[in-house]
Amino acid sequence: MRLPAKNRHSLNRKQTIWAYVFLAPSLLFFAVFVIYPTIRSFQYSLFDWPLGVPQKTFVGLENYRRLLTDDPVFMTSVWNTVRFTVGTTVPTLVIALLLAMALNHPQLKLRGLFRTVYFLPFVLSLVAVGFVWRWMLEPTFGPVNAVFRIFGIQGPGWLASQTWALPGVMLMSIWRDTGFYMVIFLAGLQTIPSAFHEAAMIDGASAWHRFWKVTLPLLNPTIVFASVIAVINGLQLYTAVYVMTGKSGIYGGPLNSTRSVVLQIVETAFRSLNMGYASAAVFLLFLAILGLSLLQIRILDRPFEY
Repeated sequence: MRLPAKNRHSLNRKQTIWAYVFLAPSLLFFAVFVIYPTIRSFQYSLFDWPLGVPQKTFVGLENYRRLLTDDPVFMTSVWNTVRFTVGTTVPTLVIALLLAMALNHPQLKLRGLFRTVYFLPFVLSLVAVGFVWRWMLEPTFGPVNAVFRIFGIQGPGWLASQTWALPGVMLMSIWRDTGFYMVIFLAGLQTIPSAFHEAAMIDGASAWHRFWKVTLPLLNPTIVFASVIAVINGLQLYTAVYVMTGKSGIYGGPLNSTRSVVLQIVETAFRSLNMGYASAAVFLLFLAILGLSLLQIRILDRPFEY
């Protein structure tokens, strides 16, 4: 029985009110811990404010000008962060997708065990994983170069080399994060109706054509989500560099070859005690993450239907 228009309006209003009531805790949390700090960060970025000094001097956009034109260390950290993000996002997602497709096969034995083994590195402490990989990549006694020597190959200096330090951090990140994205892709693969693959097989489609024409298009929402999360995580690189490159109180070495934007922000704020300058870098990072996320969604998102 169809309700009168007045009753429907009243019901919709009550449902809307209750929806906001249930959303209120999350909205409050988001406002307090995301929106408010973002606004305050932009406010502080307009001042020259040495930490511990109550008096702040308004400088307008001067901090942004210095960051983008007069600070070679910051620009180096930006380049390192971009290299790390691109160099980890693409291989991690590709490997994770291939593993997910292999472990989604119904005839594979011990699927649960393999899924657990691949996902396990992600649940381990990043600090502990960083120290383990720091030992593994040690040029003289590390097991990675020891394996190279078995085949007569002289391994690189890894974390002691300006050329190989950042790739060493990338290797650790790819190894650790692949299992997480594998689980995401597994969830996406299991939402695709098997009837589509069966129909394609009946029509004579090869395995490659079924992947390219059926699996990949229907997996697009999952790919968009995974790529956005991977880029956000890459742009926030900090702990891995801090743990793996720290030596004598100096981080991001050798010679800033692994220095990331977040590491530069932390050292500017809590070593140089320049909160205004650090806040400007934080706000630029926020804009970069927001802009790249929206761009990825715009480029990668495609309409689909089952």
